[in-house]
Amino acid sequence: MSTTFTIDTSTSRANPTPAPMKRLTVPAIQRRKGKEPLVMLTAYTVRMAQLLDPHCDLLLVGDSLGQVIYGFPSTLQVTLDMMCAHGAAVVRGSYHAVVVIDMPFGSYEASPEHAFASASRVMAETGAAAIKMEGGEAMAPTVAFLTARGIPVMGHIGLTPQAVNALGGYGARGRSNAEHAKIIGDARAIAEAGAFAIVAEGVVEPLARAIVAEVSCPVIGIGASADCDGQVLVTEDMLGMFERTARFVKKFDDLGARITAAVETYAGDVRSRAFPGPEQTYQPKE
Repeated sequence: MSTTFTIDTSTSRANPTPAPMKRLTVPAIQRRKGKEPLVMLTAYTVRMAQLLDPHCDLLLVGDSLGQVIYGFPSTLQVTLDMMCAHGAAVVRGSYHAVVVIDMPFGSYEASPEHAFASASRVMAETGAAAIKMEGGEAMAPTVAFLTARGIPVMGHIGLTPQAVNALGGYGARGRSNAEHAKIIGDARAIAEAGAFAIVAEGVVEPLARAIVAEVSCPVIGIGASADCDGQVLVTEDMLGMFERTARFVKKFDDLGARITAAVETYAGDVRSRAFPGPEQTYQPKE
């Protein structure tokens, strides 16, 4: 699906006005099952949202911001306040993509009522279209509770980073027959509970294909299979901002090296007094 629009930045760089533009909706995402693959990337800031928005169907404000933005060792330290602040920024910077916000660890697991209180706050404070929750069959009642109350939910199964301590690491899931069957059951339960889409992370490829065939909602892969209904990556990983990434990441650029080279040139120009030059300084009027 190609979209053409223009941005008027004459009045505000932080809040460009597209003309014409209409944001995608959750039902539109649901209808993409088995059709043109969905494009999804993470975004945490206004500017990144502006750059990604014309090319993406969904923008995920992932709790991965804990590692990417804040330097935490995992996603477990991320708070609801962080997700609301970054989620609102991404909504302000986008006009096309469906914005989905991760529910952070500890904000939804206690009960469906607890999840609704957290999710409704996220929706109200950010203006996002949906939330994403990790977990399988055990979270199905919560998914049903939220969707029945007007909160669209994206599921997340397979490798679930918030459960890294219970899982024992970040290795691929679904290698054994028992784990394969459990994850299929998780996907079925979440879909039947009303999830409009499911992220399948870090699962072996045959399992990913089986999940796609098993559920009626779109399955978005990350470290899964090209046969999924869409793909998502952490944007900074995809751009080559980090030296080390997961096996399933393809670096579409080496932005880290290019930033380093640009900063090195800048530092040299400052130290040699080549910058600022006449083009970057102001002179008095005659």
